[in-house]
Amino acid sequence: MSEARGRRRSGGGRAGRQSSRVNPVASTPAYITRKLKPFEVLDEAALEQIEANAETILSEMGIEFRDDPEALEILQKAGATVEGELVKFPRGMCREIIQKSAPAEYTQHARNPAKNLQIGGNNTVFVPGYGCPFVRDLDGGRRYATIEDFQNFVKLAYMSPYMHHSGGTICEPVDVPVEVRHLDMLYSHMKYSDKAFMGSVTAPERAQDTVDMAKIVFGEDFVKNNTVTTSLINANSPMTFDDTMLGAAKVYSRNNQACIIAPFILAGAMSPVTSAGTLAQILAEVLAGMCFVQLYAPGAPCIFGTFASSISMQSGAPTFGTPEPSLVTYGAAQLARRLGVPFRSGGSLPGSKIPDAQAAYESANTLNSTVMAGVNFVLHSAGWMEGGLVMDYEKFMMDLDQLGMQHTLTQGVDMSENGQAMDAIREVGPGNHYLGCAHTQANFQTAFYMSDLADNNSFEQWEEDGSMDMRQRANLQWKKKLGEYQAPELDPAIDEALQAFIAKRKSELSGTGDF
Repeated sequence: MSEARGRRRSGGGRAGRQSSRVNPVASTPAYITRKLKPFEVLDEAALEQIEANAETILSEMGIEFRDDPEALEILQKAGATVEGELVKFPRGMCREIIQKSAPAEYTQHARNPAKNLQIGGNNTVFVPGYGCPFVRDLDGGRRYATIEDFQNFVKLAYMSPYMHHSGGTICEPVDVPVEVRHLDMLYSHMKYSDKAFMGSVTAPERAQDTVDMAKIVFGEDFVKNNTVTTSLINANSPMTFDDTMLGAAKVYSRNNQACIIAPFILAGAMSPVTSAGTLAQILAEVLAGMCFVQLYAPGAPCIFGTFASSISMQSGAPTFGTPEPSLVTYGAAQLARRLGVPFRSGGSLPGSKIPDAQAAYESANTLNSTVMAGVNFVLHSAGWMEGGLVMDYEKFMMDLDQLGMQHTLTQGVDMSENGQAMDAIREVGPGNHYLGCAHTQANFQTAFYMSDLADNNSFEQWEEDGSMDMRQRANLQWKKKLGEYQAPELDPAIDEALQAFIAKRKSELSGTGDF
């Protein structure tokens, strides 16, 4: 390689050219309001049959509510039959209770009011990956996550106009003791981002810590009357809720905070192998969980959630990007709309170990079906790898790029006068080109989504710029972003109060406060 050629590459090259054509993200909305109608796979007869099958599950097989006598008592008083820890619901009971009080939409308030989110309706909110114990990047490989990694992903999500939400347990920082790590994770969301965030659910006490810290940030009266956090309450499929999830759901719902009631399904292991059977079980579990929440705290925001995947029938390992989970997502979205509540599912979900072609195909398949299904709350929309074991830095940046494309796709075809472009067609006429016409000149900067990671240059230019693949370009991008990060302003008095609360709770939880 010649010295001159090396100087040209280090002088900016591709990055310099991109800076002059970067997407106009300043006007990107706080969340997507879709103009496309959702794609639907079930007709009316199929929907009615699945709903009837779910009612049969509820009334004949029942749902277990384990180790929570209060939940059993509440459900029994409302008309359910309780046999030990097994609860059987009269047909129609759950649906009636849910539709009476569960809101069809709700606002999740962010620390920055400009980033408040409307959950439900025609809206889509992208949320980072959740729950991964490992992280990976091109330099350090696969390793256990740390609190620094957690903070890095919060910062990257904050900086992206295409990521609407700060998320929850983006990765598990194993360098912080499990008894107190929820405090450091929550503080990271509150300190390093001003977007909406999710609360801790691994113990009712940790859910209460979430609410108490939110009161410091937003004010006690504001939290009492507004939703400022959304939590993930997983059913222990098949057809079981445990006391940990029920306890967290109680804390959030009685404080007017939102609960995603989400069966975690690996079809073939935790539900039937068929899409229709899986949908019936999902609906039954959601109806039971949401019914309990509405009985416990009428009007508390709830989301119909599901995580649906298939498994390899040879190894038992979860598989992603396959047709069957997409059909489940489409069908469950229809069922949620008929129930009249927001819906959570989908994301960018690969089983691949690195951001390779498998990861790209599987992520694209799940993300496209997620958006076309009309999902409202998209958990695991960026960074999620290896079936949920890894948050990957490079893939996080690649996924953000794909989320940006979805902002454009969901707006559909522009039928304004400018969109129809008749003036351009008149100006150019037969046999000429559009490159220099007035309409093209007026629209060229915003006409097409321009990826800041894909390379569409000639082979020679690509080689001139270093012959990098997308993973290498993403590696440079996340490092550049973190180098440019500036924290959003946080009132010093609030910051001080948060740190004092955390120190007090760590002392109480550890007995020594030695962290």
